[in-house]
Amino acid sequence: MVNQLFYGDNLDVLRRHIKDESVDLCYIDPPFNSKRNYNQIYNNIGNEDQAQAQAFIDTWTWDDFANQGLAEILENYQGRFTSQSIDLIAGLTKVLSKGSLLAYLVHMTLRVAEIHRVLKPTGSFYLHCDPTASHYLKLILDAIFCSLGGQFRNEIVWHYKRWPAKQNNFQRMHDIIFFYSKNSLTNTFNTFYEDLSVGTQKRWKGKKSKVEFEGKTRLVTQMTDEDSIGTPADDVWNIPVINSQARERLGYPTQKPEALLERIIKVSSNEGDVVLDAYCGCGTTVAVSQRLNRKWIGIDITYQSISLILKRLEDAFGKEILNQIELNGIPKDQESAIALANKKDDRTRKEFEKWAILTYSNNRATINAKKGADRGIDGIAYFQGDKDEPEKIILQVKSGKVQSGDIRDLQGTITLEQAVLGIFITLKEPTKDMIKTAKSAGIYQSRYMSQSYDKIQIVTVREILENKKRLDVRLSFEVVKSAEKQMEVKAMQLELDL
Repeated sequence: MVNQLFYGDNLDVLRRHIKDESVDLCYIDPPFNSKRNYNQIYNNIGNEDQAQAQAFIDTWTWDDFANQGLAEILENYQGRFTSQSIDLIAGLTKVLSKGSLLAYLVHMTLRVAEIHRVLKPTGSFYLHCDPTASHYLKLILDAIFCSLGGQFRNEIVWHYKRWPAKQNNFQRMHDIIFFYSKNSLTNTFNTFYEDLSVGTQKRWKGKKSKVEFEGKTRLVTQMTDEDSIGTPADDVWNIPVINSQARERLGYPTQKPEALLERIIKVSSNEGDVVLDAYCGCGTTVAVSQRLNRKWIGIDITYQSISLILKRLEDAFGKEILNQIELNGIPKDQESAIALANKKDDRTRKEFEKWAILTYSNNRATINAKKGADRGIDGIAYFQGDKDEPEKIILQVKSGKVQSGDIRDLQGTITLEQAVLGIFITLKEPTKDMIKTAKSAGIYQSRYMSQSYDKIQIVTVREILENKKRLDVRLSFEVVKSAEKQMEVKAMQLELDL
């Protein structure tokens, strides 16, 4: 099997592309805003936290998708749902009413049912969550796994330390990971032993021997330190969070440490097994699976995540790794690019812009994530200028009708933002006036560049797709990474010389 990375809704991908009983291990860390209090989750939002609560509502709101999902469960779409799942969701609808929390639980029920289907009989499932909704999720998992012959194996507590906050309750320093097997009799499980070298409890061995005491021979047991590989791990895992200086840190808000995923993958799969992450985010699961010689499938609904994963894999394993990945769901021709641009789903309305910018920049530009007025800036990239300081490139994307006024607007944005280059990416072909206006902006030349560049460049989506046109300016962070690599090589040479 070729490693696969899917861009799209994981429910659609699971149903259309993942075969029955084809996955050995599935780990998911679905999005859930744990900072919401229970009143807010139950749609009784307090005025004191309206802004924060809105972030939760924006993600999980009762809409057409929630209505469709609820109908599929209650009507047992294609026989996918157990009677226990149907009764559970019907009951929760009465208790919770149609709001944010129920939308989240319907979403999860739909997807966990598909994950159960694609797991092999010996397969395992890990769901990562926090105490805010773990009790509801446990009911959903029991209704699917246990009612179909599976078994709840563990509630794993991931314990970590972080800077404490002043509050009127105990500091929350853990997440919950539910561990289920598809079969109650057998599942892949490789015992994980805690490393004795990092301060974990030692294992001791009792040795009986005879000793003389006050003229009498006595049989005593002497406890000796046993030379062992460690102690079998329990269900409380003390694994540090990723600190601000960690090499693996990507700046992704919910990034989990590789040590956490390494333990799960080593325990519940073997080399060559297939690991699935249906909410793969920044790609920790797929990166660790790759390193541990597992096959993997990753799914995410945002192109920023897909871009970040590709860049992460490239940095970790080299550019050749990208040729070993089957990319699915991203535009491959003009027709599919138009389809992405015209999606009516509010959740993905910005995805065309993200795809265009990240594809053109080889996953090196930064998406403008500011809500509201973006001042004509969809993306930004930096490169090293003549003054040895970062210079700014503004990227703008248009999917509708374009005209010369768009180029003049971009020129104004470039001046306002003190940028030196502007890239105008358009789905439709540019007019002659647009090209003329762009050319009139002049050219830019730096001593770090092998050639001069138009200050405003017009790039069509057709050129990106058919001609593989890409941004060929060496960006600042690439210079930094190159310098870091040279320093690593020099350090290794120094060690060898010593």
